Amino acid sequence: MDPLDYSPWSFWAEADASAQERQRAALRRLAARPDHELGDGCFVSELASVDNEELRLGDRTYIAAGAYVTGSLRAGADCSINPYTVVRGRVELGDGVRIGAHASILGFNHTMSDPGLPVFRQPLTAKGIRVGHDVWIGSHVVVLDGVTVGDHSVLAAGAVVTKDVPAGAIVGGNPAKHLRWRIAPAGAASRSDLGSRLAAFADRARAQAAGILDRSWREDLRLFVDRPGDDPTVRAQADAIEIADLLLGGAPAQLPADEQVERLRGWQDAATGRVPRLRPDGTLDDPRDSDDSAYHVLSVGYALDLLGSGFAHPLSLVTASTAGEVVALCEGLPWETRAWHAGAEVDALGTALLWSDRRGDLVPSGIREALFGWLVTHADPATGMWGRIAADGSSLQLVNGFYRASRGTFAQFGVPLPSPGRVVDTVLAHVRDDRFFRPDRHDACNILDVAHPLWLTRATGHRSDEVTSTARRLLEAALGRWVEGEGFGFRAGSADDPARAASIPGLQGTEMWLATVWYLADLVGVSDALGYRPRGVHRPEPAPLT
Repeated sequence: MDPLDYSPWSFWAEADASAQERQRAALRRLAARPDHELGDGCFVSELASVDNEELRLGDRTYIAAGAYVTGSLRAGADCSINPYTVVRGRVELGDGVRIGAHASILGFNHTMSDPGLPVFRQPLTAKGIRVGHDVWIGSHVVVLDGVTVGDHSVLAAGAVVTKDVPAGAIVGGNPAKHLRWRIAPAGAASRSDLGSRLAAFADRARAQAAGILDRSWREDLRLFVDRPGDDPTVRAQADAIEIADLLLGGAPAQLPADEQVERLRGWQDAATGRVPRLRPDGTLDDPRDSDDSAYHVLSVGYALDLLGSGFAHPLSLVTASTAGEVVALCEGLPWETRAWHAGAEVDALGTALLWSDRRGDLVPSGIREALFGWLVTHADPATGMWGRIAADGSSLQLVNGFYRASRGTFAQFGVPLPSPGRVVDTVLAHVRDDRFFRPDRHDACNILDVAHPLWLTRATGHRSDEVTSTARRLLEAALGRWVEGEGFGFRAGSADDPARAASIPGLQGTEMWLATVWYLADLVGVSDALGYRPRGVHRPEPAPLT
């Protein structure tokens, strides 16, 4: 054993002539493999396990003894992969990336979509990891698939990095959080000020959450309503549970959690799996005649999930369908004229697949493949979305429908989008339309429906400065709409607005805007200041299947 195998940075200056010639021969053999390129002055220890399909190392880059390197690795100049480091999957390193011993850079992941198969037999996904220039990755750091690490950043020893790291940042912990700046970017001081305002906003929201829930509680019916004076709805019960979980860390105090679980489960129709709407007196409508049942797959399903439970009966939307029927459903949806409605149907279908997986119900073969296959092959390469820009130039239906369809499928199951860069272009063009994005016309649906796609595509880095400035502008406007003791209205509204009633604060507006504020804050890089992260319908991570 040669100590220089473990400390190779001085190999070419200190190793004897025979050791150097042996290393040159090893490098020639390695470079002779397909898709392998090695720059000048590289070192690859013969005690490292290097089994790549593609390996491209810049000048003076080395791989020390005990390292385990597989997949596709493209490294710039002056990079170090130190002893016992693991670099697997699809990984790109800029110049001057130094990786400490025992770190793991994992540019792939296992899927868990089929509960009947062991994890090791299920397909892999690979979004890839991109690390910029002049990055120090400390010992025992873990970087997970899909992460982009900006230039000049530092990942402190032991950090578990699960989301993007901005350029110049120092992050640490599990999960890694921003600690301070190594190189403060332009605007860092203003981000700090925004973070302070977000923290103050979140503190107020938590302090007022119990009163906001009580304001919408109908004691005579033992049910929540969206706003005082409204009739009860199924969604209001779910929104109350989401708000309480987000801000209070538990179920609403108005009704014991086990009673809420029993009621929500009891509302599901055993024959169809649907949850119908509520009548004004709080009784259930006919499950065969309920336009709201598609959204109840989401709202009730996630409310039960937050309460530690799930649906009582199978969802026939998927358990009684075939792959051909799924394709026919997607083909028959009104993508050209009512893309939001079409996306909502896909959202319900994808979420029904999730709950069926959770329950262990038998889903006919090919349904998942039919759904994702149709979406991938029918995404418009010009927009990255399904449907068309309207004749009047409006992208409202297109973008809002994309949010709903992608939320329940690609986002919910962690599957890469077919054309993420085009999605960014489409959303940024849409958000300049004053018909919908003049501040007094903002509503929770339209803003969430641009915030989520921009967040979902953030790893591309495409037009990132524009994305950040857009998110900040929308976030600043949103923070000014909180009504003390009442929460958020669904719509900004104004005195001459025909939809003025929608500006009255209620549970739906509060739940949606709280989630939207988190997405916008995360795009700006200050979401940690909020101290909350959505876990229900609007959760950012793919939903676990078990």
